[in-house]
Amino acid sequence: MMLRLRDIGKSRPGYRLQVPRLDLRPGQRLALVGPSGSGKSTLLDLLALVLSPDPGGALEFTRDGQTRDIAALWRHDRQDQLAELRSRLMGYVLQTGGLLGFLDVRDNIGLSRALLGMPDDVTVQRLAERLEIADQLDKLPAALSVGQRQRVSIARALAHGPALVLADEPTASLDPLNAERVMQLLVERAQEQGACILIATHDEALARRVGLQPLRLAVERGEQGGVLATLQEAG
Repeated sequence: MMLRLRDIGKSRPGYRLQVPRLDLRPGQRLALVGPSGSGKSTLLDLLALVLSPDPGGALEFTRDGQTRDIAALWRHDRQDQLAELRSRLMGYVLQTGGLLGFLDVRDNIGLSRALLGMPDDVTVQRLAERLEIADQLDKLPAALSVGQRQRVSIARALAHGPALVLADEPTASLDPLNAERVMQLLVERAQEQGACILIATHDEALARRVGLQPLRLAVERGEQGGVLATLQEAG
């Protein structure tokens, strides 16, 4: 097991997300599905270690036989250790791409590796070839199509070999043909690296076509009239 959650929650005014149980393992391919406003992005941010959970529950990350108590790191405000875990173990594909406009494609893809002091090897070139953007490496993001920018974002998220790849509606702004191609490429590249991948999407049919197993967020009205979203068992 890589990431283990037990009774983890996140509350905001008028909204609560609760995760009774979630186990993420290397090589898993999952789709997080639920209606708009159900908290898909909130759950991704919790898993990406950029959002603190409410007190209580268990959140642990295990790799190479070593377990880190993530909930305890949040309780003790160990931002340095959380940042290190994020940078080394997580890859995050944002809905808008999140590319740096002043860097060309090559440097955008290699950014995560450069920040970690990893060698400048053939990784960026190979990812670009696999994602069909090798001919765009010297261009700035502004010169790319929306689909190309998303592929660059995917390459950047994968370049440092993360254990967990998260993606927040990565194909929402693409037409159906490009959406399926980009989603397929993302899943294939993550699988090649042995990473666990979790993609938040509104399109469950597309997720199933590319081999993702759905995780559902069920939404109901809470006792005080707010929204209560609960992560269901995979199925």
